[in-house]
Amino acid sequence: QVQVVESGGGLVQPGGSLRLSCAASTSIFIIYTMGWYRQAPGKQRELVAAITSGGSTNYAASVKGRFTISRGNAKNTAYLQMNSLKPEDTAVYYCKADTAGSAYWGQGTQVTVSS
Repeated sequence: QVQVVESGGGLVQPGGSLRLSCAASTSIFIIYTMGWYRQAPGKQRELVAAITSGGSTNYAASVKGRFTISRGNAKNTAYLQMNSLKPEDTAVYYCKADTAGSAYWGQGTQVTVSS
């Protein structure tokens, strides 16, 4: 079993920054890809950014150049640095951790961009 916990959400003004953290707890499984997804009210959940265990990254077009995903020294951690935030970035942000056979989701953290 893998437990995924996100932190770092909050309220920020347009143009501001936030850093989200994700930790996947497991003593058995190897975590391969970790990703950040978001879901705004009335919309489907969408990929924001993902990073493999080897460090390859993938970004949604809407956040490229503003958001940066990284893995921590402890391989089961991931971060999302969000800069130049816009009101349309408002959503619940979820972390997903992939093992060889399954995907595990956190409960999400709210990010609200508003003046």
